[in-house]
Amino acid sequence: MTTATTVDKEVNPHFEDFLFDWSHKFYFLVGGYGSSKSYNAALKIIMKCLEEKRTVLVVREVYDTHRDSTFSLFSEIIEDLNLSKKVRVNSSPMQIRFPNGAKIIFRGMDKPEKLKSINNISIVWLEECSEIKYAGFKELLGRLRHPTLSLHMILTTNPVSKDNWAYTHFFIDEVNERTVLNDEDLYKARVIIHKDVYYHHSIAEDNLFLQAAYIEQLEEIKEYDPDLYRIAKKGRFGINGKLVLPQLEVWDHEDVMRDINSMRKPLFKNGMDFGFVDSFNAISRMCVDPEKEWLYIWDEYYTRGKDDPEIATDMEEKGLKKKIIKGDNAEAKTISYLQKKGFRILPCYKLTRIENTKKVKRFKKIIISSNCPNHERELKTLTFKKDPKTDRIIEDEFNIDPHTFSAIWYGLDDYEVTNLKGKGYNAKR
Repeated sequence: MTTATTVDKEVNPHFEDFLFDWSHKFYFLVGGYGSSKSYNAALKIIMKCLEEKRTVLVVREVYDTHRDSTFSLFSEIIEDLNLSKKVRVNSSPMQIRFPNGAKIIFRGMDKPEKLKSINNISIVWLEECSEIKYAGFKELLGRLRHPTLSLHMILTTNPVSKDNWAYTHFFIDEVNERTVLNDEDLYKARVIIHKDVYYHHSIAEDNLFLQAAYIEQLEEIKEYDPDLYRIAKKGRFGINGKLVLPQLEVWDHEDVMRDINSMRKPLFKNGMDFGFVDSFNAISRMCVDPEKEWLYIWDEYYTRGKDDPEIATDMEEKGLKKKIIKGDNAEAKTISYLQKKGFRILPCYKLTRIENTKKVKRFKKIIISSNCPNHERELKTLTFKKDPKTDRIIEDEFNIDPHTFSAIWYGLDDYEVTNLKGKGYNAKR
């Protein structure tokens, strides 16, 4: 490859177009371990600094992690390209200066005050961007400004949970019903340009300089840690942790109602979880097939910021006034208010979170109607939290606060699912 300073360097073919493309504002690189995405991001920046007088800001969440990662990588590439005599590498403070006045500076979001003194930044690289907070990303967008030069932001990351802002901002945000790009399309195409974002996906096999033994080690992960295998080997976003409801499926509403209408002995249940400002009010309208031991969730109510009279009006409009509803027994005041308004709502029994969770998990299949997007969003990716010391799951804590799951607990309060040991029963208490 040739720049203002001529250097020769063999590169991975999968990254060649990325290295020379500067026609987009954002470059989002996601991939597995050893795919060389960080190496090629650093190489791309060095090439640009050899051509033009640029101020490049390289950011990680913690400043001290630069020394053994990004700064070390830049130093290695400069040495490999025989540029050490022309490009000055300063270790304290960490900074790289080029003969034409271009420079690369390093900052951490743990020391935000040091960002304020930097001017005329035309390129920002967010290494391990998923570790940076969303507020930090938006702040850095404001720092990206120059009176004449084109502006570019490079983001590199290993894939993380689909709850992370790196996924919801650049791909799919189910909470806000916003879709920019389906990540599955990226995994197939490998490179996609969409709305001034250059998307790039890579895996270990894309790095021709990687030893075969390393790829074999990544492949072995599949046998003992499927989550890590998805991240490290496949380089794909997904659900981190053990799913609470692996038997869950989402069906078209018509198919759900057809099954319910054809049941021999359908049992209809309604549960309600209460919230106000920070948490949501959620109602789950369910139907149990006791013969199949399947649970259908066919309708929902989901809102926040409403007072009791407003909620009562909404519930009446949904035809819930004469339906038996089980509510959170901790909300005696709200239950009493709704009872006075003519609703048949009762407090649930005081089962523990673990008992309620185990009960729901015993259903052979849980089917959510397409008319219940909030149930789908909360429950499809619901995982158990892990104890950071032992790495074991915590059976009554989850990755989110699932209001719909609580509503299901309360609605099934007087129903028991057959225990796998054969000692359960399907009956009302």
